[in-house]
Amino acid sequence: MATVVMEQIGRLFINAQQLRQIPQLLESAFPTLPCTVKLSDVPWVFRERHIHTGYRQTEQSWRYYFLTLFQRHNETLNVWTHLLAALIILVKWQEISETVDFLRDPHAQPLFIVLLAAFTYLSFSALAHLLSAKSELSYYTFYFLDYVGVSVYQYGSALAHYYYAIEKEWHRKVQGLFLPAAAFLAWLTCFGCCYSKYGNRRLPKLVLKLFQVVPSALAYCLDISPVVHRIYSCYQEGCSDPMVTYHFYHVVFFLISAYFFCCPHPESFFPGRCDFIGQGHQIFHVLVVACTLLQVEALRTDFAERRPLYEQLHGDLAHDAVALFIFTACCSALTAFYVRKRVRASLDEKDE
Repeated sequence: MATVVMEQIGRLFINAQQLRQIPQLLESAFPTLPCTVKLSDVPWVFRERHIHTGYRQTEQSWRYYFLTLFQRHNETLNVWTHLLAALIILVKWQEISETVDFLRDPHAQPLFIVLLAAFTYLSFSALAHLLSAKSELSYYTFYFLDYVGVSVYQYGSALAHYYYAIEKEWHRKVQGLFLPAAAFLAWLTCFGCCYSKYGNRRLPKLVLKLFQVVPSALAYCLDISPVVHRIYSCYQEGCSDPMVTYHFYHVVFFLISAYFFCCPHPESFFPGRCDFIGQGHQIFHVLVVACTLLQVEALRTDFAERRPLYEQLHGDLAHDAVALFIFTACCSALTAFYVRKRVRASLDEKDE
């Protein structure tokens, strides 16, 4: 009897020892990350106006940057806002696919494309904010990838708006011109953003901002025009379409987000006080996420409820639109790859 008791006590002691080792095992699996550093401790390319602290150290292992997903730094909120939104889009995609046949229904293809485009830009943005701090080349590479995502989303939104949200009157005015122009402006946005980032040292800030903002603004004006026309027409006639409200707030959220993208507020009013939370770019991310989720919900309902109208207007247009989407994505990716090659050559010359 005494032997059995001693054996049980011994097992309990071993189990207690194992439990004590759990924190050490966790610590070895998730090592303590290096502390964040100040503005003066990182190369100029990583420095953000009015953000004084919270920068991650450069030239660390890739594992370090992936683990900073769980660290408090000045990009944490930018990563998580778009990462969580990308997961929400995946859930919505799965939910919609239970009732929509994306493969066999050609009229569902624009809806598939806008969901794919939304997931792409959100994922690429999260990766850019998470991994760009490794080195100067990584900084340019991941932000160029981010701009490819923006280009893809611009065209995907334009296609879905043109296909599901448009009214007959606006369709007659822009038919034959809308999608090619949307594809060109989406590519121009990618080129303008890449060139703006590449010329960061050489050109004045205003010129760089124009390269970045003007193509995006032109693309947005075209892409959103079917929605704006529909909202205007609906309210003129005494609006009773509930989806118009979704589209209206989708536009409002985007316009407000554009302000925070262009202007570094509120951190310019409180330098050093918004290093971890409260940056204008973080507000921009939250508003863009709200804008995207409202857009997806509105287009999902338009797809279900406006089928007689868009079948009559578009016929088999969806097949050509898919080909143009792939072409736009390839052109944007090739442009980003070319500018990255120029950046790499420039960095190599600087190292020599």
